[in-house]
Amino acid sequence: MGKATGFMEYDRIETPVRKPKERVRDWNEYSLPLEEADLKIQAARCMDCGVPFCSIGMEIKNGVSGCPLHNLIPEWNDAVYRGDWKEALELLLKTNNFPEFTGRVCPAPCEGSCTVAISEPAVGIKSIERAIIDRGFAEGWIKPTPPKVRTEKKIGVIGSGPAGLACADQLNQAGHTVTVFEKSDRIGGLLMYGIPTMKLDKESVSRRVQLLEAEGIRFVTNVDCGKDLSFQELKRDFDALVLATGAGKPREVAVPNRDSKGIHLAVPYLTASIRDLLLNKTEQSLSAAGKRVIIIGGGDTGADCVATALRQGAKSILQLGRRGKLEEERSENNPWPEYPHVFQMDYAHKEAEAVYGMDPREYLLSPVSFVKNEACEVTGIRTVQVERDEETKRYREVPNSERILDADMVLIAAGFEGAEDAIFENFKVKKTKQQTIEAAKGFYRTSEEGIFACGDARYGQSLVVTAIAEGREAAREVDFYLMGETFLP
Repeated sequence: MGKATGFMEYDRIETPVRKPKERVRDWNEYSLPLEEADLKIQAARCMDCGVPFCSIGMEIKNGVSGCPLHNLIPEWNDAVYRGDWKEALELLLKTNNFPEFTGRVCPAPCEGSCTVAISEPAVGIKSIERAIIDRGFAEGWIKPTPPKVRTEKKIGVIGSGPAGLACADQLNQAGHTVTVFEKSDRIGGLLMYGIPTMKLDKESVSRRVQLLEAEGIRFVTNVDCGKDLSFQELKRDFDALVLATGAGKPREVAVPNRDSKGIHLAVPYLTASIRDLLLNKTEQSLSAAGKRVIIIGGGDTGADCVATALRQGAKSILQLGRRGKLEEERSENNPWPEYPHVFQMDYAHKEAEAVYGMDPREYLLSPVSFVKNEACEVTGIRTVQVERDEETKRYREVPNSERILDADMVLIAAGFEGAEDAIFENFKVKKTKQQTIEAAKGFYRTSEEGIFACGDARYGQSLVVTAIAEGREAAREVDFYLMGETFLP
């Protein structure tokens, strides 16, 4: 490394962010870039550790440890320390098609398995990654690079999220003719309509799509494949199909009075908000303004709902989680290099605390029923406290712990249950017990000849970085299937 003792000399510098009370007044990205001098110091903290655990991309206890893309992190850290940003960019793009996305929205499992993190705060890998790709665009180094030679093979990629886009990018670079289908009105999947603009500005998504288009990929929107275009038509027109449709089937909260007005699923709520912003509407069509909002679900999607409702002017916000509050430090059951399951204040929770004076999260609460008035409008949630049985590992109700929480709007962010039912009906592919498309990792082939699957549709709800890795690996298998050999990484 450029600075062999840097990890002993320098402290971690966190990515700067805008002040919470200021940023809730707009929809712009909340994080800010680090100064170049600080980036070089952060890069200098990268150890010459022999085995770069940051890049291992292994599953340990059903969780991702290290980067699933196997990014060349020590190498591009060294290049940044030396001030060779062009080399850093070349190294970064060898393994990651879209660093501008992962550098903003990835929870950074690479940092969780960083060797420095055994005893000190991890190297600021994510902030360096973002700086490299942003520098590449700013300097004009990133330009369309269409393939010099085309094959006669045609591939249809269904779904334009990170898995679909990564798969399409790789196959296009291999010289195949690629068409990406998206049932929504804009390309990007959850990158466009699932992740709020304050985490990922939509201009960066559109910029990447335009770049891919200039390289020869054809994009088709407002087409629901399997419905608007039949399975038979798609099989006739393409030599191979890739299902990258995501895990879009929401997990419901099946309790009495679910049909009350004012109860919404999280993703349609977030989508409506983002679409209104992109259309420059002065008012949000599905707004939390002046309402007491309760969000069911303690994950990232729930946090994004918190941040969105804040900006819409919610009167109050509570986020309910069934699980308990995490420990401040790693437990004995969560050792390095596993992803650290520790308590954190997400961007949205810091904003809510700044506005309302408290963390909006409540733990170990389970909904029993929704409360509604005579007009069938939701007025609250009846909840019960739960506790975890350490023997069975299941949650049980605590006697006499029932509470009613007032609410004018309820957002359900309880996760997803796999691919949508229509995928299995329309494409005749087999499903797993987890309701995902059956396709073995490393092969990505479904039960139907010539049809492949990748991303959340195959893997289940996961990270953007995992989806990109899946798309890349699936592309390699498609290329091999069509050509009998492959040179894709």
